[in-house]
Amino acid sequence: MLAVFGHLNPDTDAISAALVYARLLTRQGTEAQAYRLGELNFETAFVLRELGVEAPPLLPQLAPGSKVALVDHNESAQSVANLSELDVTRVVDHHKLGDLTTSQPAYLRFEPVGCTGTLLLKLHLEAHLSVEVMDAKLMLSAILSDTLHFRSPTTTQADREAVAFLAPIAGVTDVEAYALAMFAAKSDLGDTPAETLLRMDYKVFPFGDPAQPQTVERWGLGVIETTNPAYVFGRQAELLAAMDQVKAADGLNGVLLSVVDILNESNRTLVLSATEEKIMQEAFGVPTVGQVADLGARISRKKQVVPTLEAYFAARA
Repeated sequence: MLAVFGHLNPDTDAISAALVYARLLTRQGTEAQAYRLGELNFETAFVLRELGVEAPPLLPQLAPGSKVALVDHNESAQSVANLSELDVTRVVDHHKLGDLTTSQPAYLRFEPVGCTGTLLLKLHLEAHLSVEVMDAKLMLSAILSDTLHFRSPTTTQADREAVAFLAPIAGVTDVEAYALAMFAAKSDLGDTPAETLLRMDYKVFPFGDPAQPQTVERWGLGVIETTNPAYVFGRQAELLAAMDQVKAADGLNGVLLSVVDILNESNRTLVLSATEEKIMQEAFGVPTVGQVADLGARISRKKQVVPTLEAYFAARA
């Protein structure tokens, strides 16, 4: 049985892609099972409740050599701890190539689109397979989530066309209303512990020159996408304390937490210390005031934040 899973701290795309791709592979004759590498965020839980779908189980410890398929990621820092011991046979992803290596030739599908869901729809169409209602709503939800309903600069025409194709199958007559309902669920943070908020959409990235290991720094980059940023900033002190704890516990060089206002398409980032403040000024050219740096319309970690930091650290190496 092939294990299919997305990244750590899974979002709607990671969970939906695992479920949809596992079913697609099974329909094509490869028995597959979807798994997750962490707890659901509020938006993903809302989507699965709407569909009456059980969340995939947590990935069990896999024996070395176990065959797996990766969706929505390909970097070891964002995957299962023993990834290097596993046999990665397939990858479907819309991120840049990371440090993944495989022991045998693998099936790879990478495209610069806004969401893995868009690629999975293409795989259905290329295989001449019908799209089931549940899969249509999962892919639709993932695309709306990853592109922030087309607000993100990662959005492509393929993503827009995929939503137009999927919505009638999914039975979603008002896409905007559905997207807003998803974002409202994402923003209903309640009394969630600060560290949980930090880690809900959180990835660790290595920056520097891999050929010079001494130059490589590990940074944790979290994102909270919300329609109610005032609530998040009302808990700024708690979040900064959580960032400090995570930085120490994970042995990181820096931690940043971007608070993305979905409706106003803006990003104000929490800056932990003088170390992070220096990087924000030198890499992005923005000052930090009250431990907050205004990154303006840079709302995409993948397309606007990570590449800027990569270029900065590469030039400094």
